[in-house]
This record gives sequence, C-alpha cells and structure tokens, in this order.
Amino acid sequence: MTRLIVNADDFGLTPGVNAGILEAHRQGIVTSTTLMVNMSAAEEAMRLAADCPTLGVGIHLTLTAGHAVSSEVPSLVDRAGRFWNMRHLAQFARPDDIRRELACQMERFLSFGRKPTHIDSHHHVHGDPTIQPIVLALARAYDLPVRMVPDSPGALASDLEQPVVRSTDFLSTRFYGERATFEVLAGELQAASAFETAEIMVHPAHADSSLVNGSSYSHNRERELAVLTDPRLPDLLASLGICRIHYGQL
Repeated sequence: MTRLIVNADDFGLTPGVNAGILEAHRQGIVTSTTLMVNMSAAEEAMRLAADCPTLGVGIHLTLTAGHAVSSEVPSLVDRAGRFWNMRHLAQFARPDDIRRELACQMERFLSFGRKPTHIDSHHHVHGDPTIQPIVLALARAYDLPVRMVPDSPGALASDLEQPVVRSTDFLSTRFYGERATFEVLAGELQAASAFETAEIMVHPAHADSSLVNGSSYSHNRERELAVLTDPRLPDLLASLGICRIHYGQL
C-alpha cells in the first residue's frame, strides 16, 4: 500500500489561501500544508489549523517572497526588508544571512505553540547548492522530514558523517496551472501508487483580492481546489491501494 501526502503550499499567504486549503482538507484529499510564517495571514492560518487536528502543518521556508523575519540579513532584502527575487538570491545571498533568516523563520513557527511536521520551501529554494546544507542542518536539529528536491531524487542523500534526513520516495509537482485537471491528478496518483511513500504538491485557494493583487498564480488555485474536492477521488484512491497520511506520520 502506498502512503500518500497531498501537501498544499503557501498556508498563511492570504485569508483566501487559508480558506481554500482548509476546504481542500475537510472536503477533499489534502492531508498536509506548509506555512509561510512571514506572511500577513500566518497567525490566522495557525488559529484555523487548531480546529483541524488531522491536518499536518509544516514550514514553507521563504527567501523570495514577502519580508524577512530577521532584521539582520542585508544580503537577502532591499531597504524595506523585502526579499529580492531568485536571481538576486543566487548571486548575492550570503550563507550566514540565509542561516540566520531560516532559523528565525523556524522560531516564528515554534512561537505558535506547535512543531512543524516537515520542511519544504517556496520556489524550491532548498534545492540550491548553497541553501540545501543549511536546510538539512535545520532538519537534523529538529528531527524533521524534508520535501524531495524536484527532478533530483537523490539530492537529499546523506553522507557517512550525517544522519539520514527523511523524505518520500516520490514527489509530483505536475498538478499546477493548466495541468490542474482531474485527468492529470489521476495520472499522478497512478504514478505515486508505484512507491511506498509519495507526495503530491498542490496549491488550492479561493482567489481573494490579496491573492490576485499579490501573486501571479491566483485563479488557477480555484481550479485546483475544485479538482482536489472532486467526489470521484476517494474511490480512485481506494482502487489504487493508496492511504493518505501527513509528514508527521511518515
């Protein structure tokens, strides 16, 4: 039997994102989400999650959206404390600043009174060769699983001097944008069923004005929400021998 995690990214981004993720959990197949602690709706997200004990909540480490949590990371932010884009991050970010900011984000999460179920990152920045060792050290310090790096299934492999960091055997990132259809999701579930553990990454939401004005990926999230709550999915999961878990049960 395959143990499947369906993780909704960007919890805390806007109230509409929060509402969509919770709906996709209560009425659909989402089992897990990851919090952007530096976003304005993060506190609301964690209040709402307290009423969903079956929803796993991890941390969505962020270096490319919103404002930094730390006030002492000059290589990561502009004068207003807002993160630069991916290109600037790759060219100018200093490892000490990255380490400081990610530690502050973890502390912000813990301040909500719970430990994250796992670690992943916005725009998959934990796959960057400079950032990945910092994230793995954080994962080991808190004994947390880490999302696989897309297209690099062996990237989280441990060397002989470091303990193993847990992850899934398979990660699907295809259910996105124009590919957010029932047919694509069914195909990804079929692919996941060949593995002992798997994750499907999703982004459901209600496209509120904050999301539409602040994100290039907005209305397609409503398409994702509709598919993830499709009533055909429970029977499909059963036929494939898939049971749903979150990272805390990995």
